[in-house]
Amino acid sequence: MDFEGKVVKIFPQRDGVSKTTGNKWTSQDVLFEVQPQSQYTRKILVSFFNKADEVKRLAEGATYTVSIDIDAREYNGRWYNDIRAWRVQPKQAEQPQAAPADTASAVPMGDVAPMPTEQDFAAGSTTSAGEVDDLPF
Repeated sequence: MDFEGKVVKIFPQRDGVSKTTGNKWTSQDVLFEVQPQSQYTRKILVSFFNKADEVKRLAEGATYTVSIDIDAREYNGRWYNDIRAWRVQPKQAEQPQAAPADTASAVPMGDVAPMPTEQDFAAGSTTSAGEVDDLPF
């Protein structure tokens, strides 16, 4: 699942050692503000497990596209949601659409037929058999 959000706060890193395997681990939480389709903003707390390098690249106030996995786990008879990030990408600024090229300065594109004009559609073009072809293609 992906969402786009602005970093509100980066929390301190926690680390420890796994009881079962003895491996070291690190975890760091980041609070994102998300603008859903409704008028109210929402906040999502995302955990970065063993991804300290990715958290170092984040900046408060910047917008990112975050890919997450959501899971629920039980502990002492209570259930908890776990939201873990697995990829973070900076939001790409949308590039402005290029203005349509002027037909007089357009470069020919090989064997492509020229676009018909409004006059062609109004008059109706004829095929080689003399039939009127009113389709634009």
